Amino acid sequence: MSWKKHFTSSIGKKLVMSFTGLFLIAFLIVHVYVNAQIFWFDGGEKFNEAAHFMGSNPIIRITEIGLVVGLLLHIIQGIMLTAANRKKRSTRYAVHKTSETSKWYSRSMGLLGTIVLLFLVVHASQFWIPNRASQFATGEELNLYTMMQETFQQVWVVILYLLGCGSLAFHLAHGFYSAFQTLGWGTPKYKAILRNAGYAFSILVPLLFALMPIAFYMGWLP
Repeated sequence: MSWKKHFTSSIGKKLVMSFTGLFLIAFLIVHVYVNAQIFWFDGGEKFNEAAHFMGSNPIIRITEIGLVVGLLLHIIQGIMLTAANRKKRSTRYAVHKTSETSKWYSRSMGLLGTIVLLFLVVHASQFWIPNRASQFATGEELNLYTMMQETFQQVWVVILYLLGCGSLAFHLAHGFYSAFQTLGWGTPKYKAILRNAGYAFSILVPLLFALMPIAFYMGWLP
């Protein structure tokens, strides 16, 4: 089988989804750690230091390219798998009640992924793109903490972020374990551990992300 067929086959698509999903999970861990620095209540000093490191370290900057590529592959393969699954359901399982065999968020990964994607587009346009544009144009980074203070005074932005974080939570609740399962790690020995780790991750990380706009909007941070 050629490389192209490996990539476009059903198992190939799932493997790409798994590897890119795990890469994006690793990114979430780093990103939530950096964002959590706002809770030192020091006026954003530690957060801006961490953001400066992420924006100036050459290794991190190169990794950003891989992140964009991985995200695009994840989206493309997700769309292809969603379309294939819908086709199978319409032809094979027209009478079968899928709600009895799977959770609603497992069947709604396409919708949840789309909401997360829209959220990421807004998030990048508000912070990441302006900051990188400033670095390119002037060599100076923006004060992201101050930008967050101003941005999260708008209630519609806070609501959008909470919606995005909620969608991310449900997306991870299925995707975390599914990624390991596709790679052959979802054996009876590790199944319960991976599922519980996935549920914990899908609650903790989106919750920390959601607390950020809430804290600014409610005036909890200086």
